[in-house]
Parts: sequence; structure tokens; C-alpha cells
Amino acid sequence: MDPISPLEQALHAARALVLADLAAGEVAAADVVSMVEESVVQRRWWVEQWPEGTAYVVGLVAQDVQDALLEHYGRWPLCPVCGSGDPHALDVEPELGPDPHWVCHKAGVKVAAVGALGSTAGGTPAS
Repeated sequence: MDPISPLEQALHAARALVLADLAAGEVAAADVVSMVEESVVQRRWWVEQWPEGTAYVVGLVAQDVQDALLEHYGRWPLCPVCGSGDPHALDVEPELGPDPHWVCHKAGVKVAAVGALGSTAGGTPAS
């Protein structure tokens, strides 16, 4: 059996991490999982064209799913840090870089790494 390529490893990791965040927010319905799969297919092509982008796949898939959910359902993931005011979504930072995190710009904190939303407590100051 052939070993799994770094591209496939990155795509599988991105899928798993984003699905973990969706499950933590209890929004991992079948149509939402299909949005993740669609993003993974698109990002596979993107990374085949630009292999140096492999490290950015997790954040890009998270952003793709966030955008697709906004179009169909509304903001996701909602900020768990800010207890008052209008509900607002977290952002992925860096937009194009390794080690992506969900960040609340309103409170100025890193809430969780992509894939770790289920373990958030209160966030840490964003740098």
C-alpha cells in the first residue's frame, strides 16, 4: 500500500478539524458536511497548483465553510467569549498562513485553534 501523500494528509486533517468545530457547535448536519467536502475538493485542486500552500489548507477550508454557512444559514462560529451585544462570528487568522486560529476581533482574543472550538473557555489575548 502506498503511503498517504502530504497533500492528502493535509486535506484529511483540514476536514477532521473543521468537522470537529462544526460538531462542537452542533451544526454538523449532512448538508453542512457536504459543504466541507466541496471545500476539500476545491482546495485539493488549489494545492495541486500551488504545493507550497499545503500548510494553509486548514484555515482555507475553515474560511470556505464559514462563507458557505453565511450564505445559507447565518454566521458561524458565533463568538463564545462576548456575552453581551450583538452575536458575531469569529474570524480565522491568519487568513493565509499555518496554524490557524478562531479570533474574536471585538474582544481582541484568540478563542481556539481551528479544530479546538469544543474546548474553549475564554480565549487568550490575540497577538
